[in-house]
Amino acid sequence: MLNENIKALRKAKGLSQEELAVKLGVVRQTVSKWEQGVSQS
Repeated sequence: MLNENIKALRKAKGLSQEELAVKLGVVRQTVSKWEQGVSQS
């Protein structure tokens, strides 16, 4: 459920995974893993 919320909010703000990653100070792969539900840290 967290992964779905992250993806929905990111898309609602019109951000790519890369843009969100930069804002959060993480790499794009981390955002991708969050959205897939692979990692929550």
